[in-house]
Amino acid sequence: MKNYYVDLHIHIGRTWTGKPVKITGAKSLTFTNIIEHARHEKGLNMVGIIDSHSPEVILEMESLIESGEIFEHQDGGLVFGDLTIIPGSELEIYDEQSNGPIHLLCYFPNLSIMKEFSSWLSGHLKNIQLSSQRIYVTGLVLQKKVKALGGIFIPAHVFTPFKSLYGKGVNHSLTEVLDPDLIDGIELGLSSDTKMADQIKELHDYTFVTNSDAHSLAKIAREYQVIAMKEPTFKELQKALKKKEGRKIVSNYGLDPLLGKYHKTVCTECLHPAVEEDQICTLCGNKKIIKGVADRILELKTAESSPEGRPPYVHQVPLEFIPGLGPRLLEKLVNHFGSEMAIVHEVPYEALKEVVPPKIADFVMKAREGKVNLAAGGGGKYGKIAD
Repeated sequence: MKNYYVDLHIHIGRTWTGKPVKITGAKSLTFTNIIEHARHEKGLNMVGIIDSHSPEVILEMESLIESGEIFEHQDGGLVFGDLTIIPGSELEIYDEQSNGPIHLLCYFPNLSIMKEFSSWLSGHLKNIQLSSQRIYVTGLVLQKKVKALGGIFIPAHVFTPFKSLYGKGVNHSLTEVLDPDLIDGIELGLSSDTKMADQIKELHDYTFVTNSDAHSLAKIAREYQVIAMKEPTFKELQKALKKKEGRKIVSNYGLDPLLGKYHKTVCTECLHPAVEEDQICTLCGNKKIIKGVADRILELKTAESSPEGRPPYVHQVPLEFIPGLGPRLLEKLVNHFGSEMAIVHEVPYEALKEVVPPKIADFVMKAREGKVNLAAGGGGKYGKIAD
């Protein structure tokens, strides 16, 4: 069994011909750019690319297979050197049952099954080319289709105020929307962690995943997990999510929830802190208050502690959050040490000081040890290092 770095939620911004897929995604987020960046810059071993249902993305994958740059593993996944790609799709449901909108993640073992799923999707949504499209079937119908195709089904960023299972304030249980037996894991999102999520007892039976939801190359691996598997394949990932035969999530790495965009309840206009009873901002008079994830989870709380055996959640500060560490200096570090994973986890302090100023090396080490001071985010604005 080996440990692998895994980020299962990466968007495609544009196709290889420049057509938009994720409208808010960076133009540089093509399938080819993603796999090259994830492998060579980030140091990941497995990625989930969740806009793989888009027909032009499928054509790009087929072209890479035909050229021999990637190949399909017999146990699922597309192999690019020492990186495995899991093709997936993020979809939005919104019906009387879901009280949505709610985003859901679906993953499949190979390209032929993804093509079959894409063909099915095209009859149930308005634009098959685009990411995160609203699908005009219920969550239960979508679950059953994914499972019929041998796929993995995971509710996405379940606590964020918008487009999530718990976030809108209407749904109080996943059983109101989905079949609990057809869920393979729960994605936490950037503004929560394991300790927070485990205050909801119905989540205790599920594996938690922590993914980047990257809309740019730089955001890849801002959250990820280390998974113990024999090799990075779709079948091994399935086993790990179900904790079978020694496969498992070893640890989750994610932003300290304070760094998330929706951690605290704030005014949308001036970002002044608010309490959930506030109908208008006490500072500027604005009438729109966004409830933070921390307050929403307290509303749903049904448990005091995590179940036995829950993997550790390691609060991590992505390198892009480090004060003074701009793109050029980060590129210098990656070129010197090989990958961001190496810099975040392994490179000794003395070695860092040889490449970057001591102050930045100090920040990297403090972040690694969880010793940085943070100012909480909210209302769509990220938190930051307060040192």
